[in-house]
Formats: sequence, structure tokens, C-alpha cells
Amino acid sequence: MDLKLELVPVPVSDIDRAMRFYTEQAGFVLDVDVAPAEGVRFVQLTPPGSACSISLSHGVPSLDRMLPGTVHGIHLVVNSIDDACTELRGHGVEVSAITDVGGGVRYAEFSDPDGNTMLLQEMAWRTGEDY
Repeated sequence: MDLKLELVPVPVSDIDRAMRFYTEQAGFVLDVDVAPAEGVRFVQLTPPGSACSISLSHGVPSLDRMLPGTVHGIHLVVNSIDDACTELRGHGVEVSAITDVGGGVRYAEFSDPDGNTMLLQEMAWRTGEDY
């Protein structure tokens, strides 16, 4: 059985503000922005190079139970954490210092306007041609 993770819901208080952050500052691609019914909106954004996307929504009962700012630790694997941090900071994103946890693994963290956090992760064995 194949199970492909394709979409992770991220709860936000203001979809337009979050969408601007993810597209203009974090570099995600806007895939979908639809209002299929009155009071319902669904936005899908994909990090560059990823097969998995995030969604922002309102009016979807099963997702409306999630509180803004409560998703933490979504991993974004990068080839060069130094380059990723520099690029994000260049777009006005506050990125934490890089933490080396040993074994060739380094992390840095940033948050969206609601406080949902993303972790940049670099793994030495998955960089360069192996990335």
C-alpha cells in the first residue's frame, strides 16, 4: 500500500495575510484559491521543489477546529541551510540561528504571522547531488 502525504492543513486567523507571507516572503507557490460554497475558502500552497503542500481554509468544519498558530515543526528539507536562511531573511522573514544537533543535521526555525512554525532541516548526507 502506498500512502502519499500531499497536504498539511495550517490553521491561520487571516488567510490573505498568511497567503501573502507564504508566497511573498517564504517563496511558496499558490496552487489553489477557491471559494466553492458560501462561507468556504480553501487555499493550497506548495514549497518550491516539494511534492507536499499546505492548506489554509475556513468554513471546513473538520479543519475549523484547529486553532491558529498550533502547528509546529513542519520540516522543510533544504540543500543548504545557510543559503535558505539568507534568502528568507532577505525577504523579511525572522529566522532563528542555525542549530547543529550532530550527525550532520542542522536546523533553523521560522514562524508565520500566527505562530505556526516551520523547521529548515539540512542533512549532510542529503546535500549536493544526493539532495
